[in-house]
Amino acid sequence: MPVGVGIAAVGLFALWRLLPAKEWLESFSGWVAGLGVLGGVLYAIVYVAAALLFVPGIVLTIGAGVLFGLGWGMVIVSLASTTAAALAFLVARHLARKRVERLVKRDARFEAIDGAIAKRGWTIVALLRLSPLVPFSLSNYLYGLTSVAFLPYVLASWAGMLPGTLLYVYLGSAGRTLGAGGARTPWEWALLGGGLAATAGVTVLLTRIARQQLAKGKKGSAR
Repeated sequence: MPVGVGIAAVGLFALWRLLPAKEWLESFSGWVAGLGVLGGVLYAIVYVAAALLFVPGIVLTIGAGVLFGLGWGMVIVSLASTTAAALAFLVARHLARKRVERLVKRDARFEAIDGAIAKRGWTIVALLRLSPLVPFSLSNYLYGLTSVAFLPYVLASWAGMLPGTLLYVYLGSAGRTLGAGGARTPWEWALLGGGLAATAGVTVLLTRIARQQLAKGKKGSAR
């Protein structure tokens, strides 16, 4: 997770320097802001479509923090990511099961995940959302092939994705605050840095706990 945050930060900085990203972002921000609530809805729709098409969501997650701030950014990303997870699950289970089966058979992790979910159900889904072993978009389809029930899956996915969502939306929100211009006091810098460090620390801690629990589950199933 810390490596992912670092890569995301470096990537955003590089884009900001090499491309007219600031102008694009300001233009898009103004357009979205002018749409009011509809802007957030459209952003969520784009997010869902991107996730269903296997587009990495980290840039959109951080972008939500930049455009909407921490509070509304969290709401939009949480609803959009959960909706995408639910739709992909239903597609895999009811509409395109054979195609998804051919896709996941190439991934050796599926059998282990399927077996773990068969024994521990939605708890494995929640742990895997905290410490993802499979990319988000692919895992959404993968879970549709397992024995987990739909509603527990959706709730576990929503809860398990919250820490990561908070981290990346906060990263975008902090970048938006820093880019707003104007001199900042040492206290303001300390609050921004401390908030990001605390959010990242909690996310890393939860990720380690999830990995430990998953490791225990593997040992238990091997006996």
